[in-house]
Parts: sequence; C-alpha cells; structure tokens
Amino acid sequence: MDKFLSLYFRFCDLSPSTIDLDDQTTIHFWIPNHRKFNKPNLVMIHGYGGNSRWQFIHQITSLSKSFNLYIPDVIFFGNSYSKLLDRSDRFQARCIVEGLKGFGVDKYNVFGISYGGFVAYRMGEMYPNEVKKVVIVSSGVGCFEEKKGEQLKDIGVEKALDIFVPKNAHDLRLLVKLSFNNDASFKWVPDFFFQGFVNMMYKENRKEKIGLLEYLMYKEADEEPSILTQETLLIWGDNDKVFPVKFAHQLQRNLGEKTRLEILKDTGHAANIEAPFALNNLIKSFVLC
Repeated sequence: MDKFLSLYFRFCDLSPSTIDLDDQTTIHFWIPNHRKFNKPNLVMIHGYGGNSRWQFIHQITSLSKSFNLYIPDVIFFGNSYSKLLDRSDRFQARCIVEGLKGFGVDKYNVFGISYGGFVAYRMGEMYPNEVKKVVIVSSGVGCFEEKKGEQLKDIGVEKALDIFVPKNAHDLRLLVKLSFNNDASFKWVPDFFFQGFVNMMYKENRKEKIGLLEYLMYKEADEEPSILTQETLLIWGDNDKVFPVKFAHQLQRNLGEKTRLEILKDTGHAANIEAPFALNNLIKSFVLC
C-alpha cells in the first residue's frame, strides 16, 4: 500500500525530498515537481492518524490543481527524525519552516489536521510574515489540561496514548471508532490488516511519538492561545468525539475576529476522510479568495 500511495503522489506531480536541517534533524517532504508561480503555496500537516501519504490521499488530487503543495512528515513520523529532545509543537513548526526555506519557499498558507492543527497554529503564531492564511481542522488548540482530561474520561480512555499511539489491532479499532461518525465499514476489516498498519505506522519511533503527545497533554502552558494576525478558518465535524465541537467554538472565540468556523454535518474527527469534497472546497474557497 505504501508503494501505491507513493505512485499516486507522483501521479499528482509530487516528488519526495529530504533535507538535513543540521546534523541532528532530518525532515522529509512531498513537494511539487515544478512549482507554478501563478499558484499559491499550501503546506499540509498531518496528524497521528498516519504520515503525509496516508492522511491526505483524498486531498491531493483536488488541492494540487489549485496549489503548490508541500507536505511534510512531522518529526518522528515517516522519514523525518531528530536526535534532539525537544517534543514541542514549536519545534515541529520550526523544522517545517526551515525545511521550506531549503526549498526556497518563503510565503505560504498552512492547513493542519488534528495534531497537525497544533503545528499549523504555531507556524502562524511564530512566523506571521511567512504564513498568509491558516486552516485548522479538528484540533484541540488552546484546550486546557483539565478540559483535555475531562474529554478523555468522557470517551472512556484515561490517557491519550491509548488512542493516538495504538499498540495492537484492538487499540486501532478504538481509534477508528472515535475518529469516524460512522465506522460500520471498518468492522469488516480483519485484525491482521489493522495490526499491519500499527506495525508500519506506530512501531517505529514509538517512544518519541508518545513524547510529542505527552508534551501537548501535560507540559503545554495552561493559557489561552494568542490571537493570530492571519485570517484563520476552523473546520470541524459536528460529531467529533475526540475534540467535540464545543472546543471549536472556544477556539474561535480565543483566536479573534479574523477567525471563521465551518461545521461539517454527519462528520467525525476524520473530516479528511468522511467529508473530503466539502473539506477540499472550503480550503480552496478560503485560501483563494
């Protein structure tokens, strides 16, 4: 399946490229074969549900027609890695921005989903001159520690590690159940397929992936997020069981008057899979206007 996805990305005029930021950190991107200067640049940042290829399979055909796409593997996913001990979303943001500079890209829009939304927010906050517009999808940015804990108890899991870094097929089924408004089609998927996905996606750098999540859960400052200077679009499923829609309204209030919220009906946390047509159209209409 990995080989098929790589071929599919190449079919969409994207190529893999890896940059050594220094002697400690390497970041991998999918980038345009030929950048078109009449198209805006869009950086797409994945979450814990996979790497750059697995998470955006329903987006790249549509979005590549309108944008120069830059799709990184966040550090410790895919082919991106660091020997440094920093596990913050700010570190992820810095690595992506430095990688983009290596490609000669200094102005861009950012779209992040779930964990990628935390990183997209940090990019907008830290690099207001480089980031033009921000799209955050299904992401608990600004969710205080006690609220995160309350939500995890509500869904029956004490620690986020049990959701986002599954160890076996059973854990992954729980993640799927939480992520989708309707998971009926996945009930027929055999355990060996789920276990194979776990082995491929979560076994490598497992300790580091857990560290990224622990940082967001327990070390992030208990404070409201800064107001972004960029126009910002929030997109949320109305039945998101990971970060319920109440968090979307809270984030909209916190980010200020330049922030717009769109709610997708009959959609869970995985809006990129359950409502790709609506999601892609919202991104295009927002960034291109």
